[in-house]
Amino acid sequence: MGMNDTPAGERIHIGFFGRRNAGKSSLLNAVTGQELAVVSETEGTTTDPVYKAMELLPLGPVMLIDTPGFDDEGALGEQRVKKTRQVLEKTDIAVLVTDASEGMTACDEELIALFKEREISYIIVSAKSDKADGKNHIMGAIEVSAKTGTGIHELKEKLAAMLPDREERHLAADLVKPMDTVVLVVPIDSAAPKGRLILPQQQTIRDLLEAGAVTVVVRESELARTLAKFKEKPAFVITDSQVFEEVAAIVPADIPLTSFSILMARYKGFLDIAVEGVKAIDGLKDGDRVLIAEGCTHHRQCDDIGTVKIPRFLKKYTGKDLVIETSSGTGFPEDLTSYALVIHCGGCMLNEREVLRRMRFAKKQGVPVTNYGIAIAQMKGILGRSIEHVHF
Repeated sequence: MGMNDTPAGERIHIGFFGRRNAGKSSLLNAVTGQELAVVSETEGTTTDPVYKAMELLPLGPVMLIDTPGFDDEGALGEQRVKKTRQVLEKTDIAVLVTDASEGMTACDEELIALFKEREISYIIVSAKSDKADGKNHIMGAIEVSAKTGTGIHELKEKLAAMLPDREERHLAADLVKPMDTVVLVVPIDSAAPKGRLILPQQQTIRDLLEAGAVTVVVRESELARTLAKFKEKPAFVITDSQVFEEVAAIVPADIPLTSFSILMARYKGFLDIAVEGVKAIDGLKDGDRVLIAEGCTHHRQCDDIGTVKIPRFLKKYTGKDLVIETSSGTGFPEDLTSYALVIHCGGCMLNEREVLRRMRFAKKQGVPVTNYGIAIAQMKGILGRSIEHVHF
């Protein structure tokens, strides 16, 4: 997988924030050397966050985000400010763009408070420095000019120095040895785009190949015959959650078994929260509200698993009359206190900060939270087996 193929969830997200017409879009264009964002003298030209995935030296694969002015007014302005707040939830590094001719304002101070509240590393940039007279210099700010190019290299170097150190993590490679055989069970259905595998499957295959494992990919319908052909038993079987029950019945108990969804929870760092939260399923009562949250927006990677299959499994498993609600993309509710349980997707399309924030957000409000694969494993009676060999 080349840098340009790096999934959005794996990229460092750098957000550009500030007031209307502070120069965010011009600065973003100068940093990238591309015309990505609309630039105008008119205030409030950027009405929606603009995302650009790119390879930016010396940073590597990043997601750059241009946001609407945070001082926008009126009903439409409130919506733009709300969208900016949503961007904050996935931002790894924030760039506060101030206008050099005006200096720091109350709006800028409010943004800094939001960065600190969310523990987001940030840089202050004094933009349009070519027009300033030096009276409003902000301590510690990098003076830049999109027009002349002043300070752009310094900003890139500072961003690169702020990149979080990410420990080497794996979806599955650390669970196997070179030349171990690993069987991946992948049902071919409408959940995947035509002719392709969904992202967690692609990433797991790549991870195992780099570990030197022998990776065998089969449908559930060929699994039993495939296992019968092996002279040595496989080191692991990893399955799509949707066929967990059928696969568990086929795979002998002495062969470790888990799911892509459980591996993704482990990789993103919330497996322990999800395993703790899933216990709430057994305590659900008539009338309880359950939120099923999908991280994808346009092309739903999990198709009907969240809207059809999990609600059906819940009804059958609990025997209770539950109120099931769903959300997708950035539409994750701020107030979760009315829910008895939140079941989130694997989070493959969300970056680590955002998916962990959602999990911790629910836990902070006292609402149990788990994910699709762990919920299905619990309801099928195979959770213990599926996490037994997955250390967290």
